[in-house]
Amino acid sequence: MTSLIRHLTVDCTDPYALAGFWSEVTGYPRDPDDKPEDPAALLMSPDDGPGLLFIAVPEGKAVKNRVHFDLQPTDRSRDEEIERLLAVGATLVNDLRNPDGTGWAVMADPEGNEFCVERSAAERTTAAV
Repeated sequence: MTSLIRHLTVDCTDPYALAGFWSEVTGYPRDPDDKPEDPAALLMSPDDGPGLLFIAVPEGKAVKNRVHFDLQPTDRSRDEEIERLLAVGATLVNDLRNPDGTGWAVMADPEGNEFCVERSAAERTTAAV
């Protein structure tokens, strides 16, 4: 017997606002029943994958995440995605991009949760040729 991952849960201080940021990042739609004053906010996976659940907690982030998201752009380059994410409220934490096009960037969401942006599948295929 196995278990299915239903949600990936993120502790935060403002679930509705942070869900809005991650909705912009992923394109996952909000649960239509969520309201700004709710203690939780859900982004629903457009396929059968796990949703993203944001839960209010009283304490702020204090240390590096033990689990983080690795993002792979689907319709643009890694560098274009980094610029898009900066425009919607992310910050650049550590730029690990290399001159040869490899590498990634460590970014943070508006509440400081780190995530990485890797090369797109097209960039990986081009580099392998």
